[in-house]
Amino acid sequence: MSERQGFLVEIGTEELPPKALLPLSQAFLREVTNGFDRHKLEYDDARPFATPRRLAVLVSKLAVRQDDQKIERRGPALNAAFDADGNPTKAAIGFATSCGVEVAALGRLKTDKGEWLSFSADIAGQDTSALLPEIVEQALGALPIPKPMRWGSGNAEFVRPVHWIVMLLGKDQVKASILGIESGNKSRGHRFHAPQEIELASTAQYPDILQETGFVTADFDSRRQQIVQLAKDTAAQNDGRAVIDDQLLDEVTALVEWPVAVFGSFDQHFLTLPREVLIASMQDHQKYFPIESFDGALTNKFITISNIESIDPDAVRRGNEKVIRPRLSDAAFFWDQDRKLRLDERLQRLQEIVFEKQLGSIKDKTDRVVVLARALAHDFDASPEHAARAALLSRCDLVSDMVGEFPALQGLMGSYYAAADGEAQEVVDALRDFYRPRFAGDSIPASTVGRCVAYADKLDTLVGIFAIGSAPTGDKDPFALRRAALGCIRTALESNSSVGFSESLQLASNGYANVIDTKDVAAEVLQFIIDRTRGYFTEQEIPGSVIEAVLVVSQNNPADIQRRIAAVAAFQKLPEAAALASANKRIANILRKNATDQIATINEALFQDPAERTLADHIDSVSNLADDFIQRADHTAYLKTLAELHDPINQFFDDVMVMCDDIEVRDNRIALLTKIRGLFTRVADVAYLND
Repeated sequence: MSERQGFLVEIGTEELPPKALLPLSQAFLREVTNGFDRHKLEYDDARPFATPRRLAVLVSKLAVRQDDQKIERRGPALNAAFDADGNPTKAAIGFATSCGVEVAALGRLKTDKGEWLSFSADIAGQDTSALLPEIVEQALGALPIPKPMRWGSGNAEFVRPVHWIVMLLGKDQVKASILGIESGNKSRGHRFHAPQEIELASTAQYPDILQETGFVTADFDSRRQQIVQLAKDTAAQNDGRAVIDDQLLDEVTALVEWPVAVFGSFDQHFLTLPREVLIASMQDHQKYFPIESFDGALTNKFITISNIESIDPDAVRRGNEKVIRPRLSDAAFFWDQDRKLRLDERLQRLQEIVFEKQLGSIKDKTDRVVVLARALAHDFDASPEHAARAALLSRCDLVSDMVGEFPALQGLMGSYYAAADGEAQEVVDALRDFYRPRFAGDSIPASTVGRCVAYADKLDTLVGIFAIGSAPTGDKDPFALRRAALGCIRTALESNSSVGFSESLQLASNGYANVIDTKDVAAEVLQFIIDRTRGYFTEQEIPGSVIEAVLVVSQNNPADIQRRIAAVAAFQKLPEAAALASANKRIANILRKNATDQIATINEALFQDPAERTLADHIDSVSNLADDFIQRADHTAYLKTLAELHDPINQFFDDVMVMCDDIEVRDNRIALLTKIRGLFTRVADVAYLND
């Protein structure tokens, strides 16, 4: 086993963008380790480190030298490598050139299938220290940096100006010039607490020496946990508990190298504002963690995380209290001003906001959603009047001052203003959550009216954007149509709605009748939704064969699709399932070649083998039972009943030649198979279970 050493690379910068820090750190780790893999350098473990002023990767037990490699390549066959006169062809010359040798230096490889030109060579491994500069440069060049910066008089580009680079292999410095900076063994500590250089004698000192002498907690996750604990302890000391948002926590972690908790408070009278407004003011503007009481009520207290241990903590507290006051005053002003105008009085102002230039304004979209929500209300067990009213008011808060300041509060503020206007509680509840699900893992709307409006709103967007030819392509999805489609699927499925995809898409298309041509759009959007449906059930760990077995026969009602999938999944576990699936695939192949649409009814007088009679009797018996299960949508019981055909079908194929010479008998047997096939495709095409 070759010698192993630790390896450290640290890129010291000016303050990195906080929201980009964690993705940059993860990408740097990934690209560095990809470089090791590319050069076949073995290592035990690699850890990322990230602070506002540094990106680093620490690797344990990295091989200090590549293993020697033996290269063996097979070239063109001899009959293609030389012409009739024995001269090398272009194929032979090209292969030799790619190997870096003359044709005469190539070997021969003989097998029982022929003879080929070949090349083999032993290549000595390189020292890792010679490879590391290229690996690090390529890793930095592959980072996701949309707008790189230049600094000084050089041409180097990076997300922020670079001031130092550390590269150590064990105790040895790896010399290189990267981004215009000469690498060394000197890191730097906290900008204010420890601005001097910190010399690293070996990789083993990192990150402890930064923690102990540099006032820097270099590990992102450790710093994150430290902030959580500081926030919890500070809140508990002030008779409350911290409200910690994960996104804010990551951002705050990316803003500090040496976290210090600072407690503060604001005027009690601001607590008359909605909880979400106060939290948005503290989190979005000031990066504060609010404090709530132990019974869940928001208090007038907060925690901020400073990047310095101040000699005058009270001054820091007073400064933070001072800056939050005008923020909350603005929010209070917006709250008072917005309630002077009823929500429905803002409707006409939506005409001024463009939804999409070919599809009209937000007001035009609202009018379409009103009609669609009313038409779909019964499918969601919602009141048509409440659904239409909620749809009418759904976008009105977009022109409120509060949403203008805090866009994330759209919908939520509409519910507050609707409540103040005396709207029905069903409408208020719908406005609060009709945007859901907003992201993966988010819940669907809680109310029936909210679900109806959410489905209608997303469906209108899907049809309109597809109609103008802006369907998602590749990774590009500027209108978030994949999320909208999944939202429709989840809302319909998880609410057990009776809504049908095809019918509702046609209704949505009708809404654009005087706006844009929507011919064939409903079918196109349906397939887009069905593709997302596959993904939805795949994430539920449903086998692909089960999903396809259902979707090939049922693509309309999502609740029914879900019931069918559950039934087929249960059927698949039966001992007879595999054989029945195989038999159905065999039946499907026979019928595909024999124009089954032309087959007449079964003529029992043409039966020649007892197995035909037995199978026909079982088909009649099962059919009578199965009809009742289908009417009750008990798909599981239906498929279990069909399992009774297992033995008669096997006996039929063992004893009977379907494609016999007698045309009448053959067609009668095909008719028998057609009836079986029809039974097995009423719920799902179980032949897919054999794939």
